[in-house]
Amino acid sequence: MIVILSTASFLLTGLFLCVVAFLITGWNAIKRPLIKLEGFTTKVTVMIAARNEAESIHLTIEDILAQDYPKHLTEIIIVDDHSTDQTSQIISRYADRGVKLLQLNEDKPLNSYKKKAIAEAIKLSNGELMVATDADCRMGSKWLSSVVGYYEMEQPLMISSPVSYFEEKSLFERMQALEFYSLIATGGAFIGNGHASTCNGANLAYRKDIFYEVGGFKGIDDLASGDDELLLQKVAQRYPGKIGFLKWYDAVVFTHAKHNLSSFMQQRRRWASKSVKYKDKKVVALVVGLWLFNVSVLANLCYGLYDTNYLIVSGLQYLTVFLAELALLLPVTIFFKRLKLIMVLPISIPLYFVYFVYIGLLGNKGKYNWKGRMVR
Repeated sequence: MIVILSTASFLLTGLFLCVVAFLITGWNAIKRPLIKLEGFTTKVTVMIAARNEAESIHLTIEDILAQDYPKHLTEIIIVDDHSTDQTSQIISRYADRGVKLLQLNEDKPLNSYKKKAIAEAIKLSNGELMVATDADCRMGSKWLSSVVGYYEMEQPLMISSPVSYFEEKSLFERMQALEFYSLIATGGAFIGNGHASTCNGANLAYRKDIFYEVGGFKGIDDLASGDDELLLQKVAQRYPGKIGFLKWYDAVVFTHAKHNLSSFMQQRRRWASKSVKYKDKKVVALVVGLWLFNVSVLANLCYGLYDTNYLIVSGLQYLTVFLAELALLLPVTIFFKRLKLIMVLPISIPLYFVYFVYIGLLGNKGKYNWKGRMVR
């Protein structure tokens, strides 16, 4: 038994190291972007789908209104997705400053209200470049000009830009922040290696005509999530090499980690649910392989209670993961100016093994709660 498990563990650890090497190579392959700083000509539509965001949406709107991008080239559309709080009233207060409010009024139930909201915003828009963010995000004043400056200089059809957690108040939130950087780095690395596969909808831009050319959300609208990376995969399939990752700090959008374990797990289940629609089955196979690697670590740990040989194998796997993640996350945290978060890596890794296996089992099954709705 030990020979079989040890051999499988060795092979899966090799796969893990290959993946990390691929990510490090891809992240480093992203060149310093060419960004236009003045003389902009692109009409931009900033769009947000909002549901029950009364607590903080005014901060997001104020940040968008404070952008240094030319006002006559900026359109802001916020879609209220059947909020039950004061979200729509708060948005309405900004009408005299050019913020357009669109309220969803669907009679029949949908499983993907957010995709519907974004599609309606695009239909109403006058911009050439659609820039999507979320209603609980914050951004610096150069965010929009950085995204458009990159678009005008390098002409990508879709731009995935970085997202960061901030204002963490607990160890649990700091651990999330570090893991989130790994996810953002993964999206950037795949693009850097010419295999765009994942991104984050809190900071995503694409040409309006390209959205319609790939059929919008048709074919992926049966899932509540996936308005970001499933759309990215549709664009990447038709236009390989025309998606850019904007590795530029002024383009970072900031959001908050989840405050408790329950909301964190619901979020991760939602993210994992998108994998059933991935068109590139090689990526799916890769994720399954990584899941099996994490299973092998836990299996070795459990068997180690009865045989120390397994415990040694598990310990070696932990050390391998720690060193590999350190090599990946050092340049990433430096880019995000959060190098101190590396200190939580040693205690994050063991918990990550358990959580990754758990989410892999439940992420594609049943329904989950999102914005007060049970969706799939």
